[in-house]
Amino acid sequence: MSAMSRLKKDCIWFAVSVQEGFSYVKAFLFGLAKKMTAKNEREATEADLKAAKMQVEAHDAVEETKKRLDKSL
Repeated sequence: MSAMSRLKKDCIWFAVSVQEGFSYVKAFLFGLAKKMTAKNEREATEADLKAAKMQVEAHDAVEETKKRLDKSL
């Protein structure tokens, strides 16, 4: 693998990792906002579950992107 292609791959992986971090922060803030505005315990629990689901979806999307990158680069 040439140095340029390795650098390109590393930069793309970094961008994907940053995107994953932003997705986690977005899910966390979404859950926090929903919990703060929850009227009862049920709504707060639903907010926690939705935030966790968003984090898992973000992780799955990143893993899929990394798999595609491995195949293409």
